[in-house]
Amino acid sequence: MNQDRSSVEAVVQSYFDGLYEGDAEKLGAIFHPSADLRWVEKGELQVLTVPDWLDRVRKRASAKAEGKPREDFVVTIDRSDDKTAFIKVRCQLPPRYFTDYLVAMKLADGWQIVSKSYRYDLRE
Repeated sequence: MNQDRSSVEAVVQSYFDGLYEGDAEKLGAIFHPSADLRWVEKGELQVLTVPDWLDRVRKRASAKAEGKPREDFVVTIDRSDDKTAFIKVRCQLPPRYFTDYLVAMKLADGWQIVSKSYRYDLRE
């Protein structure tokens, strides 16, 4: 099971790197194409498909390119079996500071994120 945990952690590290670097291809490699992102804005549930999100990533300046600080870490990885993981992480793309809830599943090609729900705080 340790190898499986390190495989999940490798996906999370690619997630952190892809976010900070603004690398849509890196992110696309770890998200299942049918995955979506969910958050609440002004009391309403928002849903964004992964392809639409990756388009947004491609169009914005990366935190790395802007010289913004990087701080990301895994809060917890909860495994219900050898094919399903719930991962809570914290990361930042200042001025937004995120708590992300990722669901990853081990598929034929390895671990992929199949769902992301998140919230963020705005800070100066």
